[in-house]
Amino acid sequence: MKTSCLTILVLGLGAAIAGAAEAPSPDAAQLATMSARFAPVDIRVDLSALPANERAALGYLVEAGRIVDALFLRQRAPQTTAQLLALAGDDSPLGRARLAYFVLNKGPWSELDHDRPFLPGAALKPGGGNFYPLDATREEVDAWIRGLPDAERAAATSFFTAIRRAPDGKLMAVPYSLEYQGELGELARLLREAAALTTQPTLKRYLETRAAAFLSNDYYASDIAWMELSASIEPTIGPYEVYEDEWFNYKAAFEAFIAVTDPTETAQLARFGKELQGLENRLPIDPKFRRAKLGGLAPIRVVNVVMSAGDGNHGIQTAAFNLPNDERVVAAKGSKRVMLKNYQQAKFEKVLMPIAAIALTPEDRPLVAFEPFFTHILMHELMHGLGPQTITVDGRATTVRQELKELNGTLEEAKADISGLWALQQLMDKGVIDKRQERSMYVTFLASSFRTLRFGLNESHAKGMALQVNWLLDHGAIKVGDDGLFTLDLPKTKKAVTGLTHEIMTLQAHGDYAGVKALLAREVVIRPEVQRVLDRLGGVPIDIAPRFVTAAELR
Repeated sequence: MKTSCLTILVLGLGAAIAGAAEAPSPDAAQLATMSARFAPVDIRVDLSALPANERAALGYLVEAGRIVDALFLRQRAPQTTAQLLALAGDDSPLGRARLAYFVLNKGPWSELDHDRPFLPGAALKPGGGNFYPLDATREEVDAWIRGLPDAERAAATSFFTAIRRAPDGKLMAVPYSLEYQGELGELARLLREAAALTTQPTLKRYLETRAAAFLSNDYYASDIAWMELSASIEPTIGPYEVYEDEWFNYKAAFEAFIAVTDPTETAQLARFGKELQGLENRLPIDPKFRRAKLGGLAPIRVVNVVMSAGDGNHGIQTAAFNLPNDERVVAAKGSKRVMLKNYQQAKFEKVLMPIAAIALTPEDRPLVAFEPFFTHILMHELMHGLGPQTITVDGRATTVRQELKELNGTLEEAKADISGLWALQQLMDKGVIDKRQERSMYVTFLASSFRTLRFGLNESHAKGMALQVNWLLDHGAIKVGDDGLFTLDLPKTKKAVTGLTHEIMTLQAHGDYAGVKALLAREVVIRPEVQRVLDRLGGVPIDIAPRFVTAAELR
């Protein structure tokens, strides 16, 4: 039986039902046009190789994903659950259009339009999400955190606590296991049901330890188990990314990627993991900032997504990810890179190829290819794990994330992109990758830069890309013809890529908040020559809208 996106959301709501800035509200036709910026893609995955017990386990994980959707709605803002249920009861054409766009965005804010509310009466998107009291200010929370003893500060800045007001009005940290105990209890049950069905030892261990983590609020053991996971089913479920916390990038949002492994592609990419220490040793930064020994594991998994949920499915779709983000796990075990191949193929076909035909010179268009697109996304994720992570600032041990706060996401995405190009050049020079792909790699990246910029400068990846594009323009690497078409000067591009990698990683190594803020203020803009290309892309979808056909057939 097929299940609609609305049903997926509402099934997970359970008991989650929890001053608006008025703006012109789009009508049904306008909402349809806004929704059309996402190309619908049916997500079908061949599960014929899975035994019946593993397919049944996969079904329980899909059900868990629906709970994650509901939980993520709560994390975005207190009112989102009630808004969804109100929309579900409005069967007018306008109500249906609002509902469809709400489901795409997981909330009443249009992510492609700088988070502008599209529902009448909807408040502006809260910068702190629902991780902090709505009556608190960023300055109040920051001052409170800075005044705490070390142990309490660690709890307040943890990935896995929400900040609430105690009965006396003072701020306090509340573990996710308590804040979301209803949803997490149900998630734990579903993961244990799946664990009981699977006969794959590493999958069973991950599901059991992750179920326990939902109830204990200690995710370390389950992150280790996820790093060691090697199975035909590759689930990633829990609180991970911190972009929803726009105040500090402290708090993790819940997401789920329920996928099956592509063993052939995974085996082909395994060679990249062996190159990471050598790349770290050659990073274009002061040698004292390089790590002599990376974490022991660097697994790479190529998967096909059956279902994504929560923070893993709203607005622009994830093409790959590098987790966990817990610096303790990264130091002990490294991090895992997961490539979502079916999502990447859809993005390449529906979005990137049409962009290349409009933005690039005729000579460069034939060089845009899926393999360099896929490989750069992989290297982007690999480079998240390289460079400064745990640092020392004014004699105290800290992390890049904690020092750069809300600026960290943008800078880290830019780092992974630009250093990914640097690393691929290193591997080409070494002979690991065919050097005949060199110009194709850079040209494909150039085409993809327009794809990312279209996400909007309220989004970390787009802001990071603006930084890169403007740096390359300033250093003569990107050339714009009289016809407005873009091309690259390859020698200047290589030099500029190395220079920006050095600049970003040095700022990270020093935890230089002021330096990062100045860099982003200067470079995160859309320049006229770039805007002219973006204006010509109006008929090209900005991203994909997955429809989980196989997942709906499982449960």
